[in-house]
Amino acid sequence: MSFESQLSREFLRVVEEAGIAAARTMGQGDRKGSDRVAVEAMRKSMDSLPMRGTVVIGEGERDEAPMLYIGERVGRQGDGDIEVDIAVDPLEGTNLCATGSPGAIAVLAASNHGGLLHAPDCYMEKIIVGPAARGAVHLDASVKENLSAIAKRLNRAVKDLVVIVLDRPRHQQLVEDIRSAGARIRLISDGDLSAGVSAAVRRTNVHAVMGIGGAPEGVLTAAALRCLNGGMEGRLVPFKEGEEERKKFTERLRGMGIADPDRTYSERELAPGPDILFAATGVTDGNLLRGVRFFGHGSRTSSLVMALREHSIRFIDTVRLDGSQDAVVEF
Repeated sequence: MSFESQLSREFLRVVEEAGIAAARTMGQGDRKGSDRVAVEAMRKSMDSLPMRGTVVIGEGERDEAPMLYIGERVGRQGDGDIEVDIAVDPLEGTNLCATGSPGAIAVLAASNHGGLLHAPDCYMEKIIVGPAARGAVHLDASVKENLSAIAKRLNRAVKDLVVIVLDRPRHQQLVEDIRSAGARIRLISDGDLSAGVSAAVRRTNVHAVMGIGGAPEGVLTAAALRCLNGGMEGRLVPFKEGEEERKKFTERLRGMGIADPDRTYSERELAPGPDILFAATGVTDGNLLRGVRFFGHGSRTSSLVMALREHSIRFIDTVRLDGSQDAVVEF
């Protein structure tokens, strides 16, 4: 049985459990509380799986939030269990969940040992595109050059492109450069992982994602792009400025086996594994996935599971009943 066949249903359950737990807190304004229940649900669910899992990159260090920490061992850890590297974000879009805004998801990616970049919870400079523009963009090229290359691959004008950018002060110059080039911009408050996945799916009206976001989201996006044939370039960036912070950052990268802190990674270098699973469940409604819906006798979730070797992309609608004799399914 393949890696993907062994674990796809199990990881679907993991993200469903985390998504349902987080959705119970939607709109309550407690960002860390939402994160905490998603982390707890994901950890509990993963620890029941027949695997020797290791979290190689994840969320939480940057803002001291609840987290599945880097290096944490998950799964039953039995002698005969499969060894798995995991990138994880139990609740991507904590602010979105806390305010009831669209786009929050529970998400993880898994691969063979060494199949996902092992890196700290830092920032990542990235540019993400769909299959048509894969290999045409480069972080060291200008914004105008990259947008022209994307437009050429898509056989359209730059003015027809839509670029998603996180609405952050650090992106002021990037936004000006995109506008100067003639493309349109969709500013988002959070959720650049979901945006990156959307860029690789046709008819979402997203043609690129640019800017600096989280490195865990970057690795998770790369895993999804491997399954969707999309492309990206990413470069790790410390989340604090200053020479001393840069020195600490470089030392930590070297401790994780990354010799060149300025290296530019492609999606295949961020997620090089021969077997890759990507699983996500919507917490609040978004472009690709609906949020969790609760009814009198259960819940309904909308999830996405992708497997690289199987070349499969599954959109899964799951109804869970509470087990009572009076339970009725609602559509």
